[in-house]
Amino acid sequence: MAEPTPTTPQDVGALTARLEQVLADPAARPVLLALDFDGTLAPLVDDPSTSAILPAGVEVLAALADRPGVVLALVSGRAMADLHALAQVPAGTYLVGSHGAERARVTAHGLDRDVVELTAEQADRLAALGARAAAVARGRDGVWVETKPTAVVVHTRLAERDVAGPAEQEALALGHETGAGTLHGKDVVELTVLPADKGTALQALRHELDAPVVLYAGDDVTDEHAFAALGPDDLTVKVGAGATAAAYRVGSPEDVVAVLAAVERATR
Repeated sequence: MAEPTPTTPQDVGALTARLEQVLADPAARPVLLALDFDGTLAPLVDDPSTSAILPAGVEVLAALADRPGVVLALVSGRAMADLHALAQVPAGTYLVGSHGAERARVTAHGLDRDVVELTAEQADRLAALGARAAAVARGRDGVWVETKPTAVVVHTRLAERDVAGPAEQEALALGHETGAGTLHGKDVVELTVLPADKGTALQALRHELDAPVVLYAGDDVTDEHAFAALGPDDLTVKVGAGATAAAYRVGSPEDVVAVLAAVERATR
């Protein structure tokens, strides 16, 4: 992915005003509200298994699920099972996991999932990547490896920077050597045998739903794929600091929830 073009994104007030304008236009429906999870709806924490959407966010998403002309989606780098276990989202919400390699819809009785199937060759490559990624983490405090259905991920969030930096560089070199799809995000390097990105997944979902307008909010480098894939009439929102191609910026998950609350009020 090319480096994001530096912009001066507009603030939360401008974003809220634009959203209210969009929602007042019947031709803009359905509006697809698609959100990253960690760092966007859920504050970042050292232990990813304890991540949780802000309580006010759970409430406003539940309210939005009943609004006509609004479709909810979470688009995350997390594996689908992990995302579903933590998400606390209402039935009808689309879940896009593993940067787009997995997809499901939440129902009252669980998940309606699209099945991910690897070829024998892809399964063998994934196993080999897992073994070599484990070698990258071995002996490095705070570095650990997660295995997903289509990828392995080297996590460095718990490591000191003088440990994390070399581990990430080795993981990136492994991806280059093996030809694996490689995503370098905040404190993670993901190596995949089934290349996917949030932008491609988001565009596929919006076309299936025939959604004229998409709002997408995310905080990570990998969310730039989604920002780049959307058009000038869509609303792209960077959460937090950093260079971005997004048109708007908010400071924190609390700000994201405030914007969602404005959407909920505008659709009553």
